[in-house]
Amino acid sequence: MPDKSQTLPPQEQHRQPGRQSEMHPQPRSGEQRYLAAGKLRDKVAVITGGDSGIGRAVAIAFAKEGADVLVCYYDEHRDAEETRRLVEAEGRQCALINGDIGDEAHCEAIVKKALETYSRIDILVNNAAEQHVSQRMEDIDTRQLERTFRSNFFGMFLLTRAALPHLKKGSVIVNTTSVTAYRGSPGLIDYSATKGAIVAFTRSLSKSLVERGIRVNGVAPGPIWTPLIPASFHADDVATFGADTPMGRPGEPEEVAPCYVFLASEDSSYMTGQILHPNGGEIVNG
Repeated sequence: MPDKSQTLPPQEQHRQPGRQSEMHPQPRSGEQRYLAAGKLRDKVAVITGGDSGIGRAVAIAFAKEGADVLVCYYDEHRDAEETRRLVEAEGRQCALINGDIGDEAHCEAIVKKALETYSRIDILVNNAAEQHVSQRMEDIDTRQLERTFRSNFFGMFLLTRAALPHLKKGSVIVNTTSVTAYRGSPGLIDYSATKGAIVAFTRSLSKSLVERGIRVNGVAPGPIWTPLIPASFHADDVATFGADTPMGRPGEPEEVAPCYVFLASEDSSYMTGQILHPNGGEIVNG
């Protein structure tokens, strides 16, 4: 009999970022579950980290709602091509661009690609991230600290800055933060710090842009079954991932994507500077 706390088969990947194609079971991205209502008809969305996990589920949901997307990713070409296939299966366009989100020139290239492909940007989803487990703060060297902040926060800041001159009244920015920004994580100190910075960035930017008619909100997922998990944790920890939530299991990307649709659409027209919390029932008062 398996341990009652086991939620997933033990597994791990020895590279960052992880690959969705190597995960078992495969994360559920919402191809069958999500029911659309045309909420993003003919919009253009840029989604970082859109090749897999939450980003892929968001790309599919946006496509179902009528949006064309530009998927930005690092080097997970197989995953990115699968995302493109799934988006195009919904009758929408999906362009791809790969590179290091922490590089300023690449952020500018993303904006250029979006404008060349679609002529505009309506929705910016800042979702790309990496994490590295370190049980003691002394084990986080400066290189890791800088790398985590460059991928998770600097890239978000730089891409948003590059995109802003091309955003108009009615445009939307949605940032991915994390439950760790609110309750902390002793093994992910640097990662949690980046996610806390994203919360403050979201709240401050929302006030800065409200007079321009641009809304800025965020999503703070709890434990979600994405490639980041087997790429970060030991196999035994993966096996019990999400067991400590009130729901006793990890969430699926398809359970998070509707938050992004809501924040990207007119359904949330009276919301800016806010964070949604799909986290399996944990109360974080955020």
